[in-house]
Amino acid sequence: MEGELVIRAMTKDDVARVHELETVCFITPWSYNSLLGELKNKLAYYAVSELDGRIIGYCGMWVYFGEAHITNIATAPENRRCGYGKKLLLYMMRLAVEHSARSMSLEVREHNFAAQNMYYALGFEKAGIRKRYYSDTGENALILWNNDIEKTLREQGILQ
Repeated sequence: MEGELVIRAMTKDDVARVHELETVCFITPWSYNSLLGELKNKLAYYAVSELDGRIIGYCGMWVYFGEAHITNIATAPENRRCGYGKKLLLYMMRLAVEHSARSMSLEVREHNFAAQNMYYALGFEKAGIRKRYYSDTGENALILWNNDIEKTLREQGILQ
């Protein structure tokens, strides 16, 4: 039987595992020190998702001027397509609302259709393109916005 997913705030003790996920999930991962530094950033909020006591995903965002921006989100490859990324992103949306954000943005690789499908299902819409945004491949990034994260949370049964 599968264990329960636990989502909680990221701590300094989690950074090594989060960095490990970065290196597995991304061609150009954030450095250990960059992730550690985010814990000191007063605009940043980071969360990890645990399954059976092991971190399988994480997400970071910055909240400022009533907006939230997802800086990074990842789920271990063996745990993808199980709904864990969606649960993590909904957790971050709720956290953003608690910190007075009304909208949320992110960038996603132009060819990452699995992630795009999740974002579109959670109320994100394409707002533009950042040409050659990803320096590792030269791939474009789609700029996505959800302009009413409270509405999304209500639709998902998380807010009344």
